[in-house]
Amino acid sequence: MLDVYSGQDLAFTLRERESLGLKGLLPPAIRSQELQVKTVIETIRAAKDQLSKYLYLRDLQDYNERLFYRVLCLYTEELMPIVYTPVVGEACIKFSHIYKRPRGLYITVHDAGHIHSILSNWPEKNVKAICVTDGERILGLGDLGANGMGIPIGKLSLYTALAGVPPYLTVPITIDVGTNNETFLNDPYYIGLKQKRVRGPQYDDLLDEFMEAVVKKWGRSCLIQFEDFANANAFRLLEKYKNNFCTFNDDIQGTASVAVAGIICSARLTGMKLSQNKFLFLGAGEAAIGIADFIVMAMKEEGLSEEEALERIYMIDSRGLITVDRPAGGVEGHKIRFAKAVEHCKELENVIDMLKPTALIGVSAQHKSFNETVLKKMASYNKRPLIFALSNPTSKAECTAEEAYTCTEGRCVFASGSPFDPVTINGQTFHPGQGNNAYIFPGVALAVMACNVHHIPDETFLVAAKALADLVSKEHIAQGRVYPPLQQIREVCLQVAAKVAQYFFVESLATLRPEPEDKLLFMRGKQYNCVYDQVCNNNYV
Repeated sequence: MLDVYSGQDLAFTLRERESLGLKGLLPPAIRSQELQVKTVIETIRAAKDQLSKYLYLRDLQDYNERLFYRVLCLYTEELMPIVYTPVVGEACIKFSHIYKRPRGLYITVHDAGHIHSILSNWPEKNVKAICVTDGERILGLGDLGANGMGIPIGKLSLYTALAGVPPYLTVPITIDVGTNNETFLNDPYYIGLKQKRVRGPQYDDLLDEFMEAVVKKWGRSCLIQFEDFANANAFRLLEKYKNNFCTFNDDIQGTASVAVAGIICSARLTGMKLSQNKFLFLGAGEAAIGIADFIVMAMKEEGLSEEEALERIYMIDSRGLITVDRPAGGVEGHKIRFAKAVEHCKELENVIDMLKPTALIGVSAQHKSFNETVLKKMASYNKRPLIFALSNPTSKAECTAEEAYTCTEGRCVFASGSPFDPVTINGQTFHPGQGNNAYIFPGVALAVMACNVHHIPDETFLVAAKALADLVSKEHIAQGRVYPPLQQIREVCLQVAAKVAQYFFVESLATLRPEPEDKLLFMRGKQYNCVYDQVCNNNYV
């Protein structure tokens, strides 16, 4: 019953309680939103573990959305790791056991032919953005099936908290085609389909129907963000849909954008242009390929040919260095263009000795794979080696910030996917940069939604990467940072959105008319307001 009027809870004034018929249904105390925020953050800090904090915030999001976002906006750096990675990983593993109430839409393989009617069940009529997963590759945790719903819920929470996207314009969606996770198939509490994953034409037809149903229901400018699909599907679905739908894949394009932003910014620490580096990737999945493709794009802007740029990028997968005619095989698909005519090596240490790379990029989800030997080798060959341990969650990180700085005597330029505390080496304190996709995808989404874009070219994410790199100040660089501090991320996302919007209008991708003169002011005018006594923005066409 309280759901009807819980939008402000104890903040309702006496007059509001009388006019809304709430007298007696609430305690007599009146709490301002500021006091409510204080009680929330104190409760979170008193919680016994991280999952308890996650559950408390999820409950708050359900019963008082504006207070949830107000707290998240004011304590972004503290709460982001709880709302999203790394804690969301644990929440997804246990999602069926902690499930309380529905949020988002579940579409199963058995709903083929009826997807439009399912979308019509969503209560909001003006949906502008969707985050969708099929749960097959959740973070570095593997196939979590329907439990993967925690990811689109978390991603869209960051749309609002960081870029100000109105939450009522967004929908988290899970496409449930089964799971190959035996633990879940044998779990009586599992909330998804208890069957092996459907693949092939039946899977493709379901996705085609889903994409067309979204356009039919909410229009061609409705943003569809793909999240945590397995490599085999992620690349081909992006290629299939990106020119005809308003869509992007954050694991490929968002990860690539934020990583390239850090690499561009690292030039201010190393004194080397991006095109002067030699990159070695540990991992050759969607994140690695996405980053490498964007590095090639950026190198070409610095004057290199595509062939020259490709020659500066090497990759190691589960079978070792990706080489032409590799004895171990497995060089296919998007890996082919990065195969090199060099001696095949399997061990990372040997590859480093052979290639002497300037930058080591970890996207392998192999914990501790950047061991002491690896890090010291990188330091021996480079004055300022780039060490990017980007795998999420923290339990999958290739190394910690402390390990990277210690083994390189504080000389490395370090970035990670998960947050790490500052590290002091020889009296100097380094603030490790977190290459969090949240610097990129919320701002891109805000610009896409505000400008009524119908498709999103790859160049969008290079524009976003450059915008992000430009926001790293001299003071941040002096601290060893290659990203702005997380406490500034809301302003960062707004600035990124403005730069991306400018690109959309220059390239005639925006269908909104007339073109706003001040893009930053325009973006700010599209943002959601989570303060009780101020009107929520709804000026989206």
